[in-house]
Amino acid sequence: MIAALHRWPAAALALVLPPRCPSCGVIVDGDDQLCTACWRDMRFITRPHCAACGIPFAHDPGEAALCGACLADPPLFAAARAAVAYDAVARRMLMRLKHGRRTHVARLMGRQMRRLEPGWLEDAESLIVPVPLARWRLWARGYNQALLIARSLAEGSPARVVPELLRRVRETALSGGLSRKERARNVKGAFRVPARQRLRVKGRTVLLVDDVCTTGATANACAAALLKAGAREVRLLSWARVVMES
Repeated sequence: MIAALHRWPAAALALVLPPRCPSCGVIVDGDDQLCTACWRDMRFITRPHCAACGIPFAHDPGEAALCGACLADPPLFAAARAAVAYDAVARRMLMRLKHGRRTHVARLMGRQMRRLEPGWLEDAESLIVPVPLARWRLWARGYNQALLIARSLAEGSPARVVPELLRRVRETALSGGLSRKERARNVKGAFRVPARQRLRVKGRTVLLVDDVCTTGATANACAAALLKAGAREVRLLSWARVVMES
């Protein structure tokens, strides 16, 4: 009887505010679930993919194969993985998280990212670091979506989330419409490890977390700052990855 009374407020709330798909908004069976249509349309990135940046290949060229971009200009980060392609479903989810204040969407994103490279999260010495937001964006939004995703990703992992390890020290222009080279110039020197954090990062593997990877320019700029501060290597985990078809 007492247990039933405790469950009653949650049941009443579900009737008034039923759980909805984080992409299209239709009513679903439980919290943090996609509806059948959105789940079917979401493209999960699996092997084969580039060993460095993680972009998917149409055919399997081998486990260690690199894409043309990584062959021409190898990234500073050791490897990058993303859970899904940045398509219509993924974009709607990200817009709800970033601009619709649906912070609970980050829980689903983090869960989807845990399957990517489980071994990366098993090292207690690894540090999980979200890509920092520009100060004005943080003030306007009230939260860093990469930090919310990082916290969800880290659940059950011995690796620790350390948001203060990396700081954005220079404002950058919006990157929409910029070419690969322009994006790299835009974020060059924009990140720094504070002096008091350098001993903390020295010799460690850093798992950098972001919401979307487009060309890898932001991850590369972050990796440059972390490696300069003494990190052993930097790996990128992002929820979505822009691919050619998207």
